[in-house]
Amino acid sequence: MRILVITGTGTEVGKTVTTAAVAAAALAAGRSVAVLKAAQTGVRPDEPGDAAEVARLAGAVTTAELARYPEPLAPRTAARRAGMTPVHPQDVAEAAAKLATEHDLVLVEGAGGLLVRFDPAGGTLADAAQLLRAPVLVVAPAGLGTLNNTELTARELRTRHLDLLGVVIGSWPPSPDLAARCNLTDLPDVAAAPLLGALPAGAAGLDPAHFRTQAPGWLAPRLDGTWDAEAFRGREGA
Repeated sequence: MRILVITGTGTEVGKTVTTAAVAAAALAAGRSVAVLKAAQTGVRPDEPGDAAEVARLAGAVTTAELARYPEPLAPRTAARRAGMTPVHPQDVAEAAAKLATEHDLVLVEGAGGLLVRFDPAGGTLADAAQLLRAPVLVVAPAGLGTLNNTELTARELRTRHLDLLGVVIGSWPPSPDLAARCNLTDLPDVAAAPLLGALPAGAAGLDPAHFRTQAPGWLAPRLDGTWDAEAFRGREGA
């Protein structure tokens, strides 16, 4: 796996911190890593974006950002309102493929969910994944409401004949409620794909050195980690 597309079931689900954890685990395994942010919205030109946040947490990764729009909106809408050129799926695919010639692993982080539109033609991250023939990692929240959105995302991926690598919970609460504990069993069921990790709530606030040492323990071996889903379920009483 040289290219991995990372999407969320929606916004604010822990996609960027999960990307950082995957990058940190890969670096710890001795792999070179690049992170491509397809479209950054809601950030000024002088502010660090999501790719910079991944680098801050994970360490020595190559970062690239294809476009930046000032308003915190879907990329197509943000580009239109700013009078700026939109990003197209082909742009994402070409940039990722080029990075893959120079790195062991390229992480392509989307904006929001899988079908958030990049351009007036309706191009999405899913289209970029199809062009790349790359597997997709879905980041989902832990609690009530996550099953529906996760299943919808997984169904769309299967409809497009894309490989759903698995699901990672982007923020696992320190005191999970009944819904969160049950979702440890139900998420892989509705996604028809394995649960590949759970990041602790507040992980982005850790000291970067601590983040890098802890990241492999939050992710399954498929993502260069040591996390075990069955052991985690048993520990959380799921």
